Amino acid sequence: MIAKVIVDVPSRQTDRPFDYEVPAAFADWIEVGSRVGVPFGGRVLQGFVTELSDTSDFDSKRLKPIAELLDHVPPLLPDLIELAKWMSEKYCCSWTTALQAMIPGALKGKAERLVCIQDAESASEDLPLAMTEWMGSQLVKLDVLLERFPEYAKSVKSALREGVLVEHTKVRDRLAVRKVLTVYVPDDVEMVRTQLEALPARAGKQREVLAFMLERGEPMVLQQLLAEAGGSAASVRSLAEKGLLELREVEQQRDPYAGREFERTMPLALTEGQNEVYDRIIRAVDAGESRTMLLLGVTGSGKTEVYLQSIQFCLEQEKQAIVLVPEISLTPQMVERFKGRFGDAVAVLHSRLSNGERYDEWRKIRSRQVQVAIGARSAIFAPFERIGLIIIDEEHESSYKQEESPKYHARDVAVRRARQHGAAVVLGSATPSLESFAAASRPLTAKDEGREPALLPMPVRVGGRPLPPVSVIDMREELKEGNRSMFSRLLHSSLADRLERGEQSVLLLNRRGYSTFVMCRSCGYTAACPHCDISLTYHQKSRALRCHYCGHAEQAPATCPSCQSEHIRYFGTGTQRVEEELSKLFPGIRVIRMDVDTTTEKNSHEKLLKQFGDRKADVLLGTQMVAKGLDFPFVTLVGVIAADTSLNLPDFRAAERTFQLLTQVAGRAGRHHLPGEVVIQTYVPEHYAVVTAQQHDYAAFVSEELRHRSAMGYPPYCRLILVTMSHEQLPLLSTVSEGFASELREIAENEGVLISLSSGFGRALEVLGPVASPISRIKDRYRFQCVIKYRGSIDASALVRKALLPFTGGTPQRLVQFSIDVDPQVIL
Repeated sequence: MIAKVIVDVPSRQTDRPFDYEVPAAFADWIEVGSRVGVPFGGRVLQGFVTELSDTSDFDSKRLKPIAELLDHVPPLLPDLIELAKWMSEKYCCSWTTALQAMIPGALKGKAERLVCIQDAESASEDLPLAMTEWMGSQLVKLDVLLERFPEYAKSVKSALREGVLVEHTKVRDRLAVRKVLTVYVPDDVEMVRTQLEALPARAGKQREVLAFMLERGEPMVLQQLLAEAGGSAASVRSLAEKGLLELREVEQQRDPYAGREFERTMPLALTEGQNEVYDRIIRAVDAGESRTMLLLGVTGSGKTEVYLQSIQFCLEQEKQAIVLVPEISLTPQMVERFKGRFGDAVAVLHSRLSNGERYDEWRKIRSRQVQVAIGARSAIFAPFERIGLIIIDEEHESSYKQEESPKYHARDVAVRRARQHGAAVVLGSATPSLESFAAASRPLTAKDEGREPALLPMPVRVGGRPLPPVSVIDMREELKEGNRSMFSRLLHSSLADRLERGEQSVLLLNRRGYSTFVMCRSCGYTAACPHCDISLTYHQKSRALRCHYCGHAEQAPATCPSCQSEHIRYFGTGTQRVEEELSKLFPGIRVIRMDVDTTTEKNSHEKLLKQFGDRKADVLLGTQMVAKGLDFPFVTLVGVIAADTSLNLPDFRAAERTFQLLTQVAGRAGRHHLPGEVVIQTYVPEHYAVVTAQQHDYAAFVSEELRHRSAMGYPPYCRLILVTMSHEQLPLLSTVSEGFASELREIAENEGVLISLSSGFGRALEVLGPVASPISRIKDRYRFQCVIKYRGSIDASALVRKALLPFTGGTPQRLVQFSIDVDPQVIL
């Protein structure tokens, strides 16, 4: 048997399967998707089997055998191997990079170098006696050997070269299954009781432990037994040696929700609007045809209950479901809803779990212990075999796009995976991305005969509750009237009113830190990062200036480093500064601040939100992580401190992001029995993103935004690929960037697609640039970019891959780094 293996070397030169012979011992176990250790370039590396065959295009006698089979159950299913291949082509990355994105960190094996003594006689001549005695006939790790005997590094190197020491390479996982020593009472309980009576009085500890275990009547983890029954490990081992207890290593799952009781919930009665949407979803699940639908439901319209009941139907069909939520919305509330409805049938996957916890949750899915996976974007790779439904909540969220290679969008991967399984995809949002809305609103044609429209509207809140009234405050007018505070008079009085009534408020400011930038009022000096072309942000707690791109930090200056003036000032407003101002204006106010700086510890999101849910705080202040997915009955006020922060970014999606953020955060108010109110502070109250958000009018926003996009030729009227090139040397970068753009234009011209998008042709492609990126230097590397716009049936990724070929060889020092972002969410 021949196995075709993709080896874990993320290089374009090796981005293809290599043929290996399958040893007879592995023949019954190896499958497509198996993880193997294979000899490659003098090392043993991890790889994945992509195909099994009886023949090879190469001389079978020259094929090397697979060295190790790393798992008895393949971690990847054949559909995921195929999906990774599609991702590598679409997102211009290597096949192995796509495969690595699909497995938990615990399985990202690394090669371990082991050595043993081949010739004891020669070893005694070439190596020190202490070393040979310590090694004996065992395989030992080479780095451990060198660490123990650092002064003999040259001798070890020489012994390896002469064959006195022989090197073996094994692939080792970063993390193993957790096993704990567990104590059992033997099957013959009567014999144990008799022996207990016969134990001498001096063996008091042994008697206590044995009596405790007999009374308990079930196995116990050794550490737990010692904590509850007293005694020592030695007394337990003595009992085990006498055959009165048994010690076994037992696998223990790292369950992030162990010991938590989730109150079981029953399905709620659906409203007419919910029921209509539910019926459409279950018809698609039942049909077993791949369908993508957009659930456009206002905040508070009960989308989650529709999801839960649709999943229940999916499970009754003996199919599995994947639910994706944005990382910042994966709140304890969301987990509670799914665990409360489906109990232990749910696995949760997100970045705030430890590697071990994520690995064990992933293993539950692979071993068919659960039928529902809920998690952030990488949960789309959950190794289910019979998917019936994929739900993407808050589908407009930019966090569904991975920023490192492979730069995939979970929404597009979900649609592709649903095609493999004949599954339904439901995209849910109160403010869908324009691309999703345009695709779902496309009129049905003759070839769509028998298909239902893809748009599922839910325009009414559950219980007919009104959407909260929104006041927009022009901060220019506030300043004219003498209010220099960061709070408008209305927001100030509204906060005071809530404090008096014992209600809660949410304040949004999409900036962390204390001040946005530091500037000298005498000479105009601005504190900037020495490694990136970006200003530093001031953090008051540590009195440090930080770069939010490369992590550079320095102490805040007391005087201007340029002119030594004392008139150094902090401009702009961050969450820390708002927190400080609240404490000054409202003595005794209880504020919970949620931003990247306060949520770094494990479970910090959960703790902070639980405190707020338990009404131990009056105000929840934060960045965009407070805008989504939160549902607290006593929140009656939402304030947006600076609504135009995101409007000023050099990005064609700036207006869309602003509208989405304002609408989402406004939806946190008045979701239950108490009416809500929203106050938006801005310097551009006339901007259509602000005006339409005030009116909760998605249709009006879409109409205006599509007019702008059409005039400028941006998605959804075309698609984009962003190619960013970087290097430490500006002249070299400039030359290579021009060369790449020229090569790409030539290839597109030969294909007959290098045509202006304004020409009206169905298939057209333009190459814009190269130009300096908006942030022209990061981590001491200069950055240039090309933007490729195209429409129609063009495989633009293939054209880019072809254009890259002449620029991806050469010495690493001269190599310009290329980053390809297909369908970019941010162009910075």
